[in-house]
Amino acid sequence: MLQRLFTALLLFALATNARAAERNVIFIITDDESPTLGCYGDPVAVTPNIDAIAADGTLFRNAFATTASCSASRSVVMSGLHNHRNGQYGHQHAYHKFASWHNVVSLSLPRVMANAGYRTGQCGKYHVAPEEVYRYENYIKGNGRNAVEMANSCEEFIRDSSSDKPFFLYFATSDPHRGGGTDQNSERELKPNLFGNKPNDGSFPGVKEVFYKPENVPIPHFLPDTPETREELAQYYQSCSRIDQGVGRLVEILKKADLYDKTLIVFTSDHGMAFAGGKTTVYEGGLKVPFVVRNPYEKNRGLESEALISHIDITPSLLDFGGGLDPKINGPKNWVNPNDYWKGNKNVAKDNRGGGSFRSYQGKSWIPILGDPDATHWDTIFASHTFHEIQMYYPMRVVRDKQYKLIWNIAHQLPYPFASDLWAASSWQAQFKDSMDAPYGQKSVGEYINRPKFELYDIQADPFEKRNLAVEREFNDVLTAYQEKLKALQKKMGDPWIMKWDYE
Repeated sequence: MLQRLFTALLLFALATNARAAERNVIFIITDDESPTLGCYGDPVAVTPNIDAIAADGTLFRNAFATTASCSASRSVVMSGLHNHRNGQYGHQHAYHKFASWHNVVSLSLPRVMANAGYRTGQCGKYHVAPEEVYRYENYIKGNGRNAVEMANSCEEFIRDSSSDKPFFLYFATSDPHRGGGTDQNSERELKPNLFGNKPNDGSFPGVKEVFYKPENVPIPHFLPDTPETREELAQYYQSCSRIDQGVGRLVEILKKADLYDKTLIVFTSDHGMAFAGGKTTVYEGGLKVPFVVRNPYEKNRGLESEALISHIDITPSLLDFGGGLDPKINGPKNWVNPNDYWKGNKNVAKDNRGGGSFRSYQGKSWIPILGDPDATHWDTIFASHTFHEIQMYYPMRVVRDKQYKLIWNIAHQLPYPFASDLWAASSWQAQFKDSMDAPYGQKSVGEYINRPKFELYDIQADPFEKRNLAVEREFNDVLTAYQEKLKALQKKMGDPWIMKWDYE
């Protein structure tokens, strides 16, 4: 009798867990990582776990951040809105003090997923504000420099069967962001940053570190091939491989709990690698990101897509997967009026919450195209940058399709401002100390610092953005056409910097 009762209870528990486990979501976002993965054809990257997800999912070759700055990018990821619409133009922490409008609460990723019936959890880097707007139900502690430890910390949340709700986990590493000092074992005067790696070939608990030789790493088109660059890239790659092991541990946990084929996995980065020419720029090295999606409910998997997708698409896509997106208005089905939400809250002023209703997303779901390698998404993408650190005012606007890319350097009269970590980078300082004529990727040091008002590139013929067509008379008509395209998108997206066309 007791044995029968025990068996019945066990079967009930398993059935309850199975119900709770359907259509879960793990969203993985790394910090300053370019598409330096084996699945993207990188010849040295040791990333077998992400590669395996790509091999059984969809790999997007034309995925773009809207801005190559940490906080600003994450606010877009978690709102489905461009920065000028969500209000967060730069860093959230310390004296930078940027934050999203309070009324974004009606569209923010953790809020709408909870309203769609998900239990929500966040582990790792957060870096957005206000917390009440981007609030998760569970905050899981984990060392952002050790994705394996992070994954282990999330296991209880993933396997929790006390609720019949599916889970949504926002998993954000601090790797491969610069940090941890410099490698004092380097024989060079300008020593490479450690990119979060332990000095003296140390390793993090549970991690089998992968070490790279400087002479073997490939040089991205936007960097100079120098010993300093190679040493820093070797450190960067090691940090990336540590992330991959954390992803592998997440997959192990899912498989052990019989949840792997019931969980959407998305892998991306907030923007490109932390080198001058990547992070904080609107060049391809700053905006182009890895983007891999494994949807176990999609029959056609193991494919690559050339479709243009953007970080503004993430929130509506995840909500669409969870059944909470109203396609007619491209907004949440269970929408909460932000004015009602804040009613009676004395800590939130009635003014300056952001204009408009915050009813619809600026991005759109890519869930319907995951199984179609020939599908398109956006014909044209829009990107922007205004601040990184608060002292770095340098607004840029971008319109890009599969043929041309136009960059408008609105503050082109100013020298290009540097993030503090990028300025100190040995890969930059070696060339800067040489001369203004020293080569830096496709440009000289001087050309990198002093930029023209407009940069126009034939991105098909010139993917490395070497030849600026904006200064060539024969492309005047193309330049004018893309300026009008940019203006139209600024108007559509509600970008206040559109007034700079008339006033400067």
